[in-house]
Amino acid sequence: LVSLKQVIINAAHYLVLGDKETYRFEPEAPFLQMDDTRLNHDALPERTVIQLDSSPRYVVLFNPLDQERFSVVSLLVSSPRVRVLSEARVLSEDGQPLAVQISAHWSSATSTVADVYQVSVPIRLPALGLGVLQLQLGLDGPRTLPASVRIYLHGRQVAIRHGRQLSISRQDAFPLRIIDSGASDFALSNRYMQVWFSGLTGLLKSVRRVDEEQEQRVNMEFLIYGTRASKDKSGAYLFLPDGEAQPYVPKDPPVLRVTEGPFFSEVVAYYEHVRQVVRLYNLPGVEGLSLDMSSLVDIRDYVNQELALRFHTDIDSQGAFFTDLNGFQVQPRRYLKKLPLQANFYPMPVMAYIQDARDRLTLHTAQALGVSSLHDGQLEVILDRRLMQDDNRGLGQGLKDNKRTCNHFRLLLERRSLGSEVQDGRSTSYPSLLSHLTSMYLNTPVLALPVAKRQLPGPGLRSFHPLAASLPCDFHLLNLRTLQAEDDALPSAETALILHRKGFDCGLEAKNLGFNCTTSQGKVALGSLFHGLDVGFLQPTSLTLLYPLASPSNSTDVYLEPMEIATFRLRLG
Repeated sequence: LVSLKQVIINAAHYLVLGDKETYRFEPEAPFLQMDDTRLNHDALPERTVIQLDSSPRYVVLFNPLDQERFSVVSLLVSSPRVRVLSEARVLSEDGQPLAVQISAHWSSATSTVADVYQVSVPIRLPALGLGVLQLQLGLDGPRTLPASVRIYLHGRQVAIRHGRQLSISRQDAFPLRIIDSGASDFALSNRYMQVWFSGLTGLLKSVRRVDEEQEQRVNMEFLIYGTRASKDKSGAYLFLPDGEAQPYVPKDPPVLRVTEGPFFSEVVAYYEHVRQVVRLYNLPGVEGLSLDMSSLVDIRDYVNQELALRFHTDIDSQGAFFTDLNGFQVQPRRYLKKLPLQANFYPMPVMAYIQDARDRLTLHTAQALGVSSLHDGQLEVILDRRLMQDDNRGLGQGLKDNKRTCNHFRLLLERRSLGSEVQDGRSTSYPSLLSHLTSMYLNTPVLALPVAKRQLPGPGLRSFHPLAASLPCDFHLLNLRTLQAEDDALPSAETALILHRKGFDCGLEAKNLGFNCTTSQGKVALGSLFHGLDVGFLQPTSLTLLYPLASPSNSTDVYLEPMEIATFRLRLG
């Protein structure tokens, strides 16, 4: 990973330079930094704080998606009085100050970090491209928008800290409201949905789309699985629970922190063993159509217990649920009562969903976990496991090396179109096009690369647009790399291109999604795909690039069937 970051940093450095002649490869003093660092291999990443002063600081943003994206990028800065400008031509107003949301940076439920603030800016980035932001100290203006904060203490005697001070009055940059006790439910909303949360637990309760009057119950809860008291017990390979899961009961009620701003709002619930964050983006397009969720889990004091997250809904799933196979295919599963409980759990590499004739609820994940649906309308996922004994399957020890672990999800609720029926009995199922894009947004976030403070930006940094246009929404560029020459280890003039066309369910509503997404019936014009480059040679090959499948074609247009992966040799010039 460290070497991969170095490749990204040096490639981005060269591509954003206005004058390529000024590029110098200096591995000991790189021009760019990563936005997060790890103190050691098993520590959670820590964000880089950009120190602001009289001279401007620059941040390069990389979009790993092969689609143009409109996303909120959050950075940590040393002052709330920050002015953000766009040096890239990806925005309509080149070089104009951007509207930003300013938030406090919290180290715990009630403590902020002194002189560290979060600035969040919505920005449009080109497909596989690079954008540049300029940050500098400035006076508060109409485009600097502070986020308001409410903290529910639920009777707990907790001091509100700002840095090392106990005074609330120093929170002058952000409206702050302390609520000692409150049991009333509350809601967050954007242009697409209204989301209700429990005032006691801070967990999700229901979702209502703006074009509907009826709410969909999406009740979230944490559960605990134990292990059997006799015979074989749960271990690294075996899941042998002692029965149905029991509700997670913390020693103290959670502290809730509700942040509301113009570009995103979020609810953070601090429990003894988990910190649950549910964020709702107020943006058009993919970002605003689903809930961003993360669970920071720490169960190092558990003994033979496993923590699970369950969703209760009104969806009439009739014992069926769906999981993916390595992010490529989705396969139907069915809860079978005659099997033991553990036999109804399946791997979830990328997504799982339940559905009925009207609705579909999809849980997208950024990490592979175990998932099941033990009752109609339920979907549950195992967050972490701590088991004290070996299960006699070869490991020779229990699972006792637990760390603080962050699980990242997206929760997407979709409505089936009128006249579209669920195809029961089929051996495969397909996500919607919106679901595919949501998964890509989750698993390929924007990478922020701050310019090192000791480095000067030089004659100018420019945005980089490698593609003349985004790929069709049902295509994914799996790989584009230079091939090695056959007679030596030097790069050849040929390039390998691997494309994947996704299969998707057209029966789910796709109206008013707020983003420009088009399909091309499986056709891609490679000759006009790359900005400033022509395709002079194109040959289909086997997936491994070992065997040509056809003679080179004069045409640069290619066609793929849904669910197909195709590999090509091409020469760019």
